[in-house]
Amino acid sequence: MARVPRLAFSHIGFFVRDLERMADFYSRVLGFAVSDRGELDTPRGKVALVFLTNDPREHHQIVLASGRPESLPFNPINQISFRVPDFAGLRAMHRAIQQEPVSEISPVSHGNALSVYFKDPEGNRIEL
Repeated sequence: MARVPRLAFSHIGFFVRDLERMADFYSRVLGFAVSDRGELDTPRGKVALVFLTNDPREHHQIVLASGRPESLPFNPINQISFRVPDFAGLRAMHRAIQQEPVSEISPVSHGNALSVYFKDPEGNRIEL
């Protein structure tokens, strides 16, 4: 069996209902910058895309795609996790998200790490 090369995470893409609202949230609240926009022709029709990054070396780390159905039996995204460099930054983010229309804000101690969980405007669970 061939050895698998060491993989490095590149980016995540997910469907959203309100592309502009989600682009605003991930930019304004989580600090990502819109790096590009585009459209993709698919068998189901055109999909609008917004590319976001917080690393100038990366064209995108998140791709938001239009077309998320209004009703799903469950959210297929378990969580999206971001590393915060220090506790002061985590506290600042906790205060900031408390001012946003998000739900289920929950600070958690994992013993070896502290996290804040919350749901973005479309119900995707975020961990900081």
